[in-house]
Amino acid sequence: MPEYHFSKTHEWIAKIGDNYRMGISDFAQSQLGDITFIELPDPGTHFEARDSVGTIESVKAVSEFFAPLSLKVLNVNDVLEDQPELINEDPLGEGYLLEIEILKPNQLDELMDAVAYEELDKSE
Repeated sequence: MPEYHFSKTHEWIAKIGDNYRMGISDFAQSQLGDITFIELPDPGTHFEARDSVGTIESVKAVSEFFAPLSLKVLNVNDVLEDQPELINEDPLGEGYLLEIEILKPNQLDELMDAVAYEELDKSE
C-alpha cells in the first residue's frame, strides 16, 4: 500500500509505481459533494508549494486545489475529463488528479502522514 502524505488543504501525494501522484482526500471530496467538472493544468507546468493548481466544480461549489509542495506536472488523469465522479468514488486511487515530479523532496517531510491527517479531519 502506498504511503500517503497530506496537506492541511486536503491534497495528497503518494508514490505509486515509479511516479508520484497527487489528488484530493476523501474528506475533501465528501465536503464538495458530487463533482461535475475538473480543470487540470498542462503537463510541464511548474508550481511552488501552496500555488493554486486547478479547480474542481461540484453541485455545491467551485473550489481550488493547491500544490502541497513544489512540483512539475508530468501527466494529468485524462479519464477525469469524461468521468469527474471518479474523484468521489475513489479519491485515493483511480480518482487521482496528476502524476508529478517532486522538485524539492525535503518538502515531503512538511506534510502529514495518514494518522496526523485523520486527527486534522476530526477537528474540522
